[in-house]
Amino acid sequence: MHLPIAPTIALPDDRCMGPIIHLLGRPSVLREGGVKAVLRGHKAWGLLAYLVQHPAGVSRQRLAALLFEDAEDPLAALRWNLSELRRALGDVGLAGDVLLLRLERTAYVDIDVVARGHWSQALLVPGLGQDLLDGMGFASSPSFEVWLEAERRPMRATAQSVLREAALARLASGAATEAAQLAARLVGLDPLDESFQVLLVRCLCTAGDGVGAARQAAACRALFLRELGVVPGSALADALHTGTASPTTGPASGRAGVVAQLQAGEAAIGAGVLEAGLQCLRRAMADADGIGDPELRVRARLALGGALVHAARGRDEEGAAALHQALALGQHDAPPLAAAACRELGYVEMLRGSYERALAWMDRATGFAAEDTAELARITTVRGAILSDAAYYGPATEMLRRAVALSASVGDVKQSIFAQSMLGRALLLCGDVDGAVAALDASTNESRRVWTAFLPWPQSLRAEAELLRDRVDSAAELFEQAFALGCQLGDPCWEGMAGRGLGRVAMARGHSARAAEILLDALKRCTRLPDGYLWAKAYALDALCHAAGKARMPQARAWAEELMALAARAGMREMVVRAYLHQAEGSHAPAAAAARVLAHEIDNPQLQAEVLYS
Repeated sequence: MHLPIAPTIALPDDRCMGPIIHLLGRPSVLREGGVKAVLRGHKAWGLLAYLVQHPAGVSRQRLAALLFEDAEDPLAALRWNLSELRRALGDVGLAGDVLLLRLERTAYVDIDVVARGHWSQALLVPGLGQDLLDGMGFASSPSFEVWLEAERRPMRATAQSVLREAALARLASGAATEAAQLAARLVGLDPLDESFQVLLVRCLCTAGDGVGAARQAAACRALFLRELGVVPGSALADALHTGTASPTTGPASGRAGVVAQLQAGEAAIGAGVLEAGLQCLRRAMADADGIGDPELRVRARLALGGALVHAARGRDEEGAAALHQALALGQHDAPPLAAAACRELGYVEMLRGSYERALAWMDRATGFAAEDTAELARITTVRGAILSDAAYYGPATEMLRRAVALSASVGDVKQSIFAQSMLGRALLLCGDVDGAVAALDASTNESRRVWTAFLPWPQSLRAEAELLRDRVDSAAELFEQAFALGCQLGDPCWEGMAGRGLGRVAMARGHSARAAEILLDALKRCTRLPDGYLWAKAYALDALCHAAGKARMPQARAWAEELMALAARAGMREMVVRAYLHQAEGSHAPAAAAARVLAHEIDNPQLQAEVLYS
């Protein structure tokens, strides 16, 4: 993954003057004029993939240690493979101590298109859904195999995100049958993903296939009971019955009436009266369509989509469908509103742990936002949070400091609260406790004043800082307050974060078995809905693995494997390292070695220290 840098996306057509590089599935390189280049040996392909994924450059020593550790002269082996790349690709640099692959801006690289291109471009990639360097093994280079598998798993998930995005976009444009076909492909790839099942049922309903939708929902319930021992959540039933716009009240008259419905809906949702607020927003959508006001049509869909994503638990799929409609309408008629729709869609992808696609949405949002400072502050905040989730802490803190400044410049207090909390989290994860406390104090103090519903998030992080300062009683009090408020609000993420903290408090007091019980409860709370914040689940699972290891619980290994599967699929780089460290606690030497390989690429002094002494 190379999240911080947005590549230029070229298409394999007449405009593509550079090489055409396919690394998904069976790899290939086409030079200008359609001439197929030949790369001899797996190591050359592995070297190309690694350099593509590290656009800032890699030292010769690093590459030699990764790929040629079995060679008698690793640096000589590296030189031979570099000459292979130059012969195949032409003048692409690759000189000096730090090797940088200088592809032309018009070069086509399929993994960049899947990660950051428009869904319509990504669908055309021949290797979509196939592994990076599929079929190639590197048994003689175990360090490189660790890196390759860490890249393959999030790429599979990114391919699924492309299909989901395409299905939602087709649904929003009225092509429900095509959307259902795409959703069916998703369910085929991962039938136990509840959100994919919900999307397929929604698409079938919209396409007029009520019988097919009912059968799919019944099959999903049977599958979940058989494989997981649970039934799907309420989102599946909602998909059978809830339309994007199904007003039950009479029409409003004119533009003023639509604006009044919008304001009433937003006010009701802000006051916690969710269903009444959603009904007002659906009414506003229908009425805006009726009067044909372009801006209001976008505003109504944006408001409904945002409410379903942020206020209605478990209904992100319905919200995303409305946001795609807002984008389709707004990209020509209301670019600032289109920017907000892109940002919200990227936020949904962040919650799901699809970080490459989330950043692609932020790129699109930035293009639409132009000079709108308030919107740029929101986009920058989400972008910083995405980078932090994926453990790109340097770019993340830089982005979040900028977001705090932008928010302050336009007087957006709530956005400043959000940005400060995410900045505090990034600093906390890197061991900068004093810097984190300054940001989190600002966030919690302002939350208490104007945004109580958000308070449990920064308060839980602030309590974590108290734990790191060995102030256990103070931390316990803050976690208990955050947990109580989170339960009152019914927010799974807030409950899970505060519950994790209470488990950490029990650990600090020497009660490992009790800590594991509390952490198991926290994990259940933050995952009780299919569209919860995936990073928060990984964060709770990491703490559970630690407690289970200390208590020598027999489930410790299974929980470490669960953390590995979750984190690796999403590309949560630090969480992958932590999963390896938990596995290494069971005297698993290869896991400790893998942790060292992957931690090398993460700029986090605290993590580096933990890996060093593991």
